[in-house]
Amino acid sequence: MQATLEYVIGSRVRCAGDECGEVEFVVVDPVADKLTHLVVRPDDGGQARLVPVHIAVPGPEGVDLNCTRARFEEFEPALQTYFMPDIERVGPAREERVLAWPLYGLVMTPTALTGFVPGVDPQLAATTVEHIPAGEVSVRRGERVHADGGGEVGRVQGLVVAPPDSEVTHVLLDEGHLWGRKRVAIPIQDVLGIDAAGVSVGLTKEQIKELPPVDVDGLAAESGEDEGDGEGQQAPAQGG
Repeated sequence: MQATLEYVIGSRVRCAGDECGEVEFVVVDPVADKLTHLVVRPDDGGQARLVPVHIAVPGPEGVDLNCTRARFEEFEPALQTYFMPDIERVGPAREERVLAWPLYGLVMTPTALTGFVPGVDPQLAATTVEHIPAGEVSVRRGERVHADGGGEVGRVQGLVVAPPDSEVTHVLLDEGHLWGRKRVAIPIQDVLGIDAAGVSVGLTKEQIKELPPVDVDGLAAESGEDEGDGEGQQAPAQGG
């Protein structure tokens, strides 16, 4: 079986070998259990972008994108900022008054050099939301992981996927207290769901504590053994 790939949220990202930014969060198709995009925040403070996972290659030094910085800037923004009237100051907002970023020409602010520059009306409140494909969910570093029976058991650190379809095989999390913390991998079949409260898994705290420290290469071998179960066995002869 082809080796699995470990995408750690917070990893450094390079475009064509040049430093580009950092993985802010990842996007998953929860129905197909597939990683679809990395959300990369550039170092220059620009907009975070939705990067297709098939051009992202993780390694020990971070993630390399098979594209130039110019191509990276063409990917869809992962976050959308909207401006709505501040209800406390101007009363209830009307739908037609919702405006999207970038926002120009709402307020003309005088300056010594240009006379006027575009500005944002101080009576408008900014709200930023995720802009990801419909039906998909974001997974962020540090999201809480809840065990079967209740209770937090760790925080999400990343995902392990299997090429070539980027199928998620495990969720990486740091388990334990500060002095006894270890990184473990939860098989995707034991993940029950992802919502605003975090990630819910079908393992108890005791079962998670018994998991060994993560070995990504070992996970690939383990998955290969599972797929190979039953191979080479002859079917029983049919009577009659």
